[in-house]
Amino acid sequence: MLKKVYLAAALSLLYCKPVSAINDSLFKKKTLRKTSVEMLFSHYSQNGDNSAVTGGVGTEKLSIYAPGFAISTSKKSLTVKLKTGADIITSASTDNIDYVQSSASRHDVRSYANLSMTKTITKQNSIELGSGFSMESDYFSLPIVLALKGKSKNAMREWLIESKSYFDDLRWGRLNSNYKRPVKLIYPVELRNQDWFETNKRQSFNLKFGLSQIVNKRNILGVYPMLTLQKGLLSTPFHRVVFKNSETRVENLPDQRLKFALSAKWNSFIGANVILKNTLESYVDDFGIKALAFENETAFKLKNGLIVAPFIRLYMQSASQYFAPYAMHSPDQLYYCSDYDLSQFQSLKTGMELKLNQQFQLNKHWKFHQIQLRYAYFKRSNGLYAHSITFSAAFEQLH
Repeated sequence: MLKKVYLAAALSLLYCKPVSAINDSLFKKKTLRKTSVEMLFSHYSQNGDNSAVTGGVGTEKLSIYAPGFAISTSKKSLTVKLKTGADIITSASTDNIDYVQSSASRHDVRSYANLSMTKTITKQNSIELGSGFSMESDYFSLPIVLALKGKSKNAMREWLIESKSYFDDLRWGRLNSNYKRPVKLIYPVELRNQDWFETNKRQSFNLKFGLSQIVNKRNILGVYPMLTLQKGLLSTPFHRVVFKNSETRVENLPDQRLKFALSAKWNSFIGANVILKNTLESYVDDFGIKALAFENETAFKLKNGLIVAPFIRLYMQSASQYFAPYAMHSPDQLYYCSDYDLSQFQSLKTGMELKLNQQFQLNKHWKFHQIQLRYAYFKRSNGLYAHSITFSAAFEQLH
């Protein structure tokens, strides 16, 4: 279950799983620097009463502290970037896998590192290749990223083709001092009398396209379709499902899932000091979920490099055909879950970002470049709510 909120904790609570928030580099033009360093720290906390660990009822209380670090260095036409960090997790719902309060399962750590290389092929085109790892006690993921980016000769149009693949192993034991290797899937304590799944692997393949166009000196439009195919173990092994006859089983979902998302972006420059960033996203998959989201961020450029940017995101989705609340599934169903991420709900995310772009020299080798503080509040119609705060500071090497 924790995997559902990790990415959100690392950045800003954008974790409504079906419609993913897409960081489109086509909208962020940055001058390549010889060496830049960014330090990041975020804290995420949530609470609710629909834990999938206990069949759709019970605490969803969770807290994550996430320090991170990124360094980027460029030489001629090659840019290399390393991102690394950790998520330190305390989860009351995960503790209920064994029905033991304050057990070892209450605490977990996810560590990750990703290395990418971007090569400029021509003045208009570049290629990016990246990989790394993400690991916790019951999860190991190997990502592979390949992206092609380009722009027209007059720089009025930009395009992107990006492939991201993830190869996951969901066995537990890597961080256990008695094993130090992947051993087995973790099931709820009372359901460990059998092996519920024949595989412990999962593969995800994402293909994304992007096209942005400068319409005039005030407006930029962009369209970003994305197709995702997942195969393997898509169920979470420690999620319970309670049926109408009081029988309890492990969550069971199909071993393949196809998703399609479409994102449209419109950036509008209102005068010299105000920028509107609007995003409309739609989503559909063969689990029966349909979703729609709208997001607006309005950036106000104040004096001395200070930017104030309030934002809001509205989201709604239909329920999966495999979802039902606690004790509402029929025992003769083939696929079933009580994970409220697959339920029907609406959500609101709102907050504020403060950014200071103020360069000054720290010593003869480094200068301060940017500091950023972002707070977000998230509320879902089924009662789940969360807070997140992110702080980052960026530095550049003097040429």
